[in-house]
Amino acid sequence: MTTIKVHGSFFSTATLRVLASLNEKSLDYEFVPVDMRSGEHKKDPFLSLNYPRIQRRRRWRTFEAQRYEPPAAKLTWELGIKPVLGMATDDDVVKAQVAELAKVIDVYEPRLAHSKYLGGDAFSLADLHHLPTLKYLMASPVKAVFEARPHVAAWVADIMARPSWQKVLAC
Repeated sequence: MTTIKVHGSFFSTATLRVLASLNEKSLDYEFVPVDMRSGEHKKDPFLSLNYPRIQRRRRWRTFEAQRYEPPAAKLTWELGIKPVLGMATDDDVVKAQVAELAKVIDVYEPRLAHSKYLGGDAFSLADLHHLPTLKYLMASPVKAVFEARPHVAAWVADIMARPSWQKVLAC
């Protein structure tokens, strides 16, 4: 059997999504670290897969990509990545993006009051795609935005406790 090779960085939210997806499907893979600072990632192709066993919920996946990801990615950069690189956090950007993120989370709260996951009662890519940014955001003051909404807080705790995600974090 051919081993899937995943080229990436543990700082990359895209890499973390791929690893979580492979773990959800219980697929074996070999992780090949890529030095993003050297530009090495521009030389090697990155993995792209179709995930038929993970239910897709297009409406929530689209909402995540268009509404959640922009402020979450900016907050991840400011609060999670910049400090590791020795760079200063831009407090104005953080303040503006927390306000944007709160608007999105306000949409999630009533949805999660009626279903276990964003797309319904089954875990889907709409949920999985939140995991990499949640890794950083839940370790920052932004955690309060999620914890202030009980259904969102329960959902975050549930998806972050998934064995597939715990396996990614253990690497």
